[in-house]
Amino acid sequence: MTVKPLPLVHDDQSAIFLSEYILDLNSGAGFLSGLNDIDQARIRKAGSRRLIKKGEGLFFQGDPHTGIWIIESGRMRSFYAAPSGRELTLAYWTAGHFIGGPEVFGRGRHVWSGDALEDTKVLFVSGMALRDLVSEIPAVALKVIDGLVAKGTCYSALIQMLGTRTVSERLEQLLVILASTHGRHEGDVVVIDRSITYEQVASIVGASRQWVTQSLDKLQKEGVLEVSRKQISIYDVDRLSEGH
Repeated sequence: MTVKPLPLVHDDQSAIFLSEYILDLNSGAGFLSGLNDIDQARIRKAGSRRLIKKGEGLFFQGDPHTGIWIIESGRMRSFYAAPSGRELTLAYWTAGHFIGGPEVFGRGRHVWSGDALEDTKVLFVSGMALRDLVSEIPAVALKVIDGLVAKGTCYSALIQMLGTRTVSERLEQLLVILASTHGRHEGDVVVIDRSITYEQVASIVGASRQWVTQSLDKLQKEGVLEVSRKQISIYDVDRLSEGH
């Protein structure tokens, strides 16, 4: 069985969200790196650094917007919690992205929450400070716009996937995304190290953990992939990509 080569989008620190267009995953990631040294220094001086421990919440639904957090290292999750307590993961954001929008200037209230998937270093820039920087430095204004466009693309893609794809198709697309961003080729097999749990997969595709377990077992019996405690080996990427 032959698989078609998958391009690596970035590395194992790529952002992750449901999308048909894998190359869009890291749009907007160069918030600081795209600025010159002087402009970067001004942003860092205006901000404050913080370490967010694994599992710690950074902002919460209903809280007032206060500004943005630029991820310097680690991974953050944005998610929506329904009144029932069920969570839907919107995206995993990685170094270079900022989170805390869309009200980047500190107006309104958060409509979703953010927490740390691992120990994560962030640079907080208040809405007032960011407004001043945007007014004074055109390059910063452009970077804010780029970041907001990336967020809009992310959440538009999520809505499209939830509205037009079955849960099985969403799971298969997520596996394709993970193979492209986190996978490595070992001959004709694409191997993904198990850095994401079944619970996390379920929260991304909008299913239960039990359903994810059963679906992966079914794909395993069909010879599409093999799941072990440490990795997922995909033998037939074409089968997962059908219809996407």
